[in-house]
Amino acid sequence: MTGGAARAAALAALLATAAGGCGSASGPAARRATGATHASHATTTGEPAHRPRAVPAVGLRVARIRTLPAAVQLPGLARVGGTVLAAGGLDAADASVADVVRIAPGRARRVGSLPAALHDVGAAALGGRLYVFGGGSADGPTDAITAVTAGGRARPAGRLPVALSDSAAAAVGRTAYVIGGYTSGPLRSILAYRPGRRVRRVATLPHPLRYPAAAAVGGRVIVAGGTDGATARNEILRIDPAHRRVAVIGHLPTRVAHAAGVAFGGRLYVIGGRGDARDSQRRGIWAVDPRTGRVRAAGRLPVALSDLAAVADGRRVLVAGGRDARGGVHRELVALERR
Repeated sequence: MTGGAARAAALAALLATAAGGCGSASGPAARRATGATHASHATTTGEPAHRPRAVPAVGLRVARIRTLPAAVQLPGLARVGGTVLAAGGLDAADASVADVVRIAPGRARRVGSLPAALHDVGAAALGGRLYVFGGGSADGPTDAITAVTAGGRARPAGRLPVALSDSAAAAVGRTAYVIGGYTSGPLRSILAYRPGRRVRRVATLPHPLRYPAAAAVGGRVIVAGGTDGATARNEILRIDPAHRRVAVIGHLPTRVAHAAGVAFGGRLYVIGGRGDARDSQRRGIWAVDPRTGRVRAAGRLPVALSDLAAVADGRRVLVAGGRDARGGVHRELVALERR
């Protein structure tokens, strides 16, 4: 990343480009998406497909671009009360970091550190803390669960049944669900964690999955894309924790992994990502209806990025870091708002 006036001019140009690219979802890509993703779908449990309903998409536009303390890709990101925290990730040299960064409110700054440098962690907020699940390190995946306070203090909080990285995590009520991941190979597990209790396996994915986009929406966990270790996927899965069921409810218009997933306005937004090639980053933002699996185009990032993280913060979505098609790691903190 460059500095000074050149950097400011580049960000201004990106912002202008994004504003121009966030028009209504009525173009050919949007029509292909809406026409291809709400037909009847088989489920992994025999659950009948839901009848599609006409739900207007909520588009997002770039409202502001700020900077993080350092470039980072795929940090663990969650909102803890009124504070947004990022933990771990890979830096511009592809080295794991232990930083805990307060993203909001105020200027982004480092407020603490994890017990060890980790990347590709699962992260979710529970009971006023950020929980970090597993992650990769110089020594391989870890089974550690770490709790981080809003002030940045970290402490051990348990163990996963297996060391893993590359997972996604989402909280429903007082329980966090750790979805897929990687150990000696991609995983199919869905693990449930509640502070003070033993981690248990509650369901199984229809295929191995790492680097999916996922978030909790309306008491269910919606999972989109990811990779099975060989190819990127486009399935949209709905996990029903109460009944321990997993259903395929739709498909993204393209196969994508390494995307960010965030719940916002009653939908799952799938932001950026890439295909199988390391230089196949995407700018697109897709909105997924959690009831029907219907997908609508919802905007574009200023630049194509994978390995980014996103969180809803009130009336906006914050998108942190990421990796571009040239391998550059970014330090932008992009605020997206409804257009």
